[in-house]
Amino acid sequence: MPHSGHSNSPTCSTFPDLPRFSESVSTAPLLRISLSKLLNRDPEEEERCWNACCDLGFFYLDLRTLDQTASKDVDGTALLRDAAKLFEVMKGFFELPIEEKAKYDFADQGSYFGYKGYGAGIVDRKGTRDRNEFYNISKDDMLGLGEQLPSPSVLNPYRALYISYIHSSHAICMLVASLLSSRLPLKPAINESGGLPALHKLNAVSGDQIRFVKAPPQEQPTEGVALGEHTDFGSVTVLFNRLGGLQVKLPEYIEALPPGSSAPCSPVERELCEDGWTYVRPLPGHCIVNLGDALVKFSAGKLRSNIHRVVAPPGEQGGVTRYSLVYFCRPGDDVLLRSLVEGGTDGEEEEVSAKEWILRRALGRRKMGGWEGSGGTERVSMRGGTY
Repeated sequence: MPHSGHSNSPTCSTFPDLPRFSESVSTAPLLRISLSKLLNRDPEEEERCWNACCDLGFFYLDLRTLDQTASKDVDGTALLRDAAKLFEVMKGFFELPIEEKAKYDFADQGSYFGYKGYGAGIVDRKGTRDRNEFYNISKDDMLGLGEQLPSPSVLNPYRALYISYIHSSHAICMLVASLLSSRLPLKPAINESGGLPALHKLNAVSGDQIRFVKAPPQEQPTEGVALGEHTDFGSVTVLFNRLGGLQVKLPEYIEALPPGSSAPCSPVERELCEDGWTYVRPLPGHCIVNLGDALVKFSAGKLRSNIHRVVAPPGEQGGVTRYSLVYFCRPGDDVLLRSLVEGGTDGEEEEVSAKEWILRRALGRRKMGGWEGSGGTERVSMRGGTY
């Protein structure tokens, strides 16, 4: 069934002080899910969210909650306010001299927290370098669950903001995890122990993190994108974008939304939309939620962690520095990534913990020759076989 037949992505919403998203490119038909309706246990909205997680693994979440639907843990309006503040905080960090930021690159210490410089990541098997820089903030550090990592003084005054953002984002992820738990045929022992949310406790040591991302304006090459195609490493991702550039690779049975304008896109943009690739339009008042590898493994492939990548923003947006704000929710470090459903793939899976999986994937793309060993659930994402 074409996904676009039941999506509803507005074409007029925009962000102040930024060029409008180009109407000349096709876009991904992500479903728009209402947080308010999910909090009110609306059956139709829960069904739409479940379908989005199975069909594509990506959806918009409308965070503009009314006072009567905001819960103690999940307040979408508060999360939007925190996100707006963090976009300003990250700019202060990225404006630091390169040599100062590089002090907080901990990859040689076996850590994926801290800084990754521009071009320090590998985006394909040819060894092409990425075109962005990012900074990862550990949930465990912020909540006092693990080692307090060195951090630049420009970021230190905002720990309370990071903690607020972590709590709100994690609550969103657990809302999704709870819904999925209720729909999956989980083994009785897993249900009795709390289902999927019990594997992602906020106070458990894990790879959960906030990520700040910056990509400067750049020409649109058809090879060597800002961030290469990949699936996410963990369970649920909460993403805030204001500029285009994110692309998802649609399965054959899902149709892209056609351009909203008859004006032609550039030849490069047209080429970037071949082979199923299509842009994701950022929407004010919304975050983008997508699933990661862990949920594919827990569900024996029922849930989808879709392949995606980042390219230069289309149209006039390509001339603007692109910032992104992300929260990655991951299982506890010691949780084994294996099927948790009845009739799954017991005995056929690699025995790997969440921590081992994330380290292998994250750090593998920081060194030459590490690409082949850094893959995730890309094959099963496109329904091409087992992982």
